[in-house]
Amino acid sequence: MTDGAASAETSVRVERCDVCIVGAGIAGINALFVASRYLSRSQKIILVDRRDRSGGMWVDTYAYVRLHQPHGLFTAGNIKWTLGRDRSYLATKDEVLAHFDHCLEVVKQRVQVEEYFGWTLESHQESDSIVRLTCKSDGRLMVIEAKRLIKAGGFGVVPNSPLAISSPRVVSVSPDFCDMRGDEMRASEAPVWIVGGGKTAMDTAHALITEYPGREVNLVAGSGTFFSDRDRLFPAGSRRWWGGTLATGVFTELGRRFDGTNETEVATWLRTTYGTWLTPTTGNFLLGLLSGSETETIAAGLNEVIMDHVVDAVDRDGQIDLVLRSGSAKKIQPGSWIVNCTGYILRGDPPLPYEPYVSDSGAVVSMQPRSATFHLTSYMGYFLTHLLFLDKLREVPLYELDAPDLRKKSNAALPYVLGSLAMHNLSLILDSVPNRVFLDCGIDLDRWYPLPRRMIGTTRFMLTHRRGREHLRQTLDTVRTRFDVRCGPLSRA
Repeated sequence: MTDGAASAETSVRVERCDVCIVGAGIAGINALFVASRYLSRSQKIILVDRRDRSGGMWVDTYAYVRLHQPHGLFTAGNIKWTLGRDRSYLATKDEVLAHFDHCLEVVKQRVQVEEYFGWTLESHQESDSIVRLTCKSDGRLMVIEAKRLIKAGGFGVVPNSPLAISSPRVVSVSPDFCDMRGDEMRASEAPVWIVGGGKTAMDTAHALITEYPGREVNLVAGSGTFFSDRDRLFPAGSRRWWGGTLATGVFTELGRRFDGTNETEVATWLRTTYGTWLTPTTGNFLLGLLSGSETETIAAGLNEVIMDHVVDAVDRDGQIDLVLRSGSAKKIQPGSWIVNCTGYILRGDPPLPYEPYVSDSGAVVSMQPRSATFHLTSYMGYFLTHLLFLDKLREVPLYELDAPDLRKKSNAALPYVLGSLAMHNLSLILDSVPNRVFLDCGIDLDRWYPLPRRMIGTTRFMLTHRRGREHLRQTLDTVRTRFDVRCGPLSRA
């Protein structure tokens, strides 16, 4: 049977390749970049994604989303942006998606890439040193036979639906399906109630406040959120030479302070030293970035901030009550907008089934939150794929974390556990791969700073990371015991 041929017995299309990557978001595109570094021009990669193009969650997310980090640091490997904007510029959704296209074109100059967009992976199995995938699209089936499979599903982010609200006299929407700058919102003067306190809520509040000066915008912020201050981590202009703190330095200090039990103390240190926030309480932190000026603009434009969670909006005695989890209620005007900006990350229900980050044979890599090896899926795509092609993925004793399970048990501890996990695994990888792996890593946030400062930080990390590794290991072991979660190296049995 030839590539692309159909079996006479089954009428199922069969494709063959050296590597199949499932998922064309930031994890999959980084995996694609790395794979192209090891394969020859005559070899082939098949890229599969359920969406109709590359971009992952950026395809589905709200129209006014902006990168919360400088755009050049969001890429595949060391592929440069062609945007021509200032290095501190926060790229728009369309600009990010255009860069995904650019990354694909760059990789195609090195290796054969066949794209199958609109196809969903149904199942896969390994036999005779081949991984056989069954994929489906609009009732059609396709089998892919690959020597290696990289499942780059990442966090599996899906769009937010509007909240289910009882009162027919309010407008319940989600930013993913209703642009806050669109005609419907522009034609209304009714108050807006943003539900949530994370990055989506901040983006939405900022868009409304700047687009409609004087519009009543309110925030129901749950337990509150704080963010890393972008101005402190990515200072602009000449301050790159003397101001700010390299990300590696922040994560190293975080890992040194966190011992698996003291997340409240570490959160206080991180918020005070590097944070920005606008809510009176700040119970959440999920590695988001916000500038001081954005915080000030939002805080100045908000009419009211309520530290509670929305349960419903109901009609009572001719009025509308916004019912809150605490048992209290807030009277709101008829026609008010309720915008669901609650979190996207690690909220799958039911959760994904567990799958180790590498199969027993070493031929299948899985990048998903139930076996997380890093805090960011881009890092998983980049570093795990290098280890795969170096035949070291089962050799290096990386720790994996069941992040959704930990979030259910302690949302407060999660970000600091992820930070310790990332630094522990990065330390192991540093001892196991050629220097070029790190030299080609364009997603390294330290690249924001001039080379002399980076070299000082890199040298310090290389001299100290082994000493700190034992503390990180003990911290992760403490987390495993304390919360009864999967957090440790794969069994070598």
